Amino acid sequence: MGVNMRDIATAAGVSMGTVSNVLNHPERVSPQLVERVQAHIERLGYVRNDAARQLRAGRSDTIGLVVLDLRNPFFTEVARGAEIRGEERGLGLMVTNSDDRLYRERRHIDHFEEQRVRGLLITPTQGGLDRLHRVRDNGTPVVLVDRESRDKSFPSVSVDDVAGGYLATKHLLDTGRRRIAFTGGPLSIRQVTDRLEGAQRAAAEVPGASVEFLGTPALTVDAGRDVGRLICDRSPGDLPDGVFAANDLLAVGLLQAFVMIGKLRVPDDIALVGYDDIDFAASTVIPLTSVRQPAAEIGATAVDLLVDLTTGDGAEREHDRVVFQPELIVRGTA
Repeated sequence: MGVNMRDIATAAGVSMGTVSNVLNHPERVSPQLVERVQAHIERLGYVRNDAARQLRAGRSDTIGLVVLDLRNPFFTEVARGAEIRGEERGLGLMVTNSDDRLYRERRHIDHFEEQRVRGLLITPTQGGLDRLHRVRDNGTPVVLVDRESRDKSFPSVSVDDVAGGYLATKHLLDTGRRRIAFTGGPLSIRQVTDRLEGAQRAAAEVPGASVEFLGTPALTVDAGRDVGRLICDRSPGDLPDGVFAANDLLAVGLLQAFVMIGKLRVPDDIALVGYDDIDFAASTVIPLTSVRQPAAEIGATAVDLLVDLTTGDGAEREHDRVVFQPELIVRGTA
């Protein structure tokens, strides 16, 4: 039989109420007593029954986070920002990956509801909002991350991706490029369509400029290499002179293809701009020009909104939408 709170109280010579305060409200107990009780907890190997505590409290001290793709360093940094802010707020974080698949997203949401999480942070897949409405109606607060809901029915933290697409493409145009290729996909991902829209807006302002869409099945390095090889296979008169990639992973794959094949020099023959400004964007063989998103701040702000929803300020914050502005970081590829 495992060690329980009564065993800790007996060993430390204190009441069970004191042990409970040390575990849940240490500020109510003197530092000396906290240290004494903690020493016995460690010596006896006590692990508290968090499931029972959650049942009494109605909700856990854990937040659920569902992202589109944990292989993407952008989402890893979002999760890191959420985790750090959660710790500051006394909350834990569980992170899951939908892989941009609706059935996986719903499975993770069901699991989090079963665990009675304090709230849910999520970058939803296409068509996933109906399930989120039911989650909220069942009493679990929901904050969208890196996406707004079109009907503004959920609080959200995002970046103006239309503005980011405009920034990236305008920079290519300002450097004299006119035949721009935008690569990304699938178009069911809202961020991709918004960045494409921004690129098209920028090109529409410059006579003779065009944006060609080169779709990809995923936002990965492999998909970028595939597009890079297709571009290199084109005849000279059919080549773009600038490429805007929907994220940095695609841009890294494109750059690898251009360098390995050796047909096109970056940026002399073809300029390249990515999106996200992930950590290693500055460390690629030619440092990558990219549009920066404040990933960690997005995660931290989402936690703040969620906490507000579970306190007295929730009614006021229910429809809050925080939109960050992107920033162009110019390096060697464009």
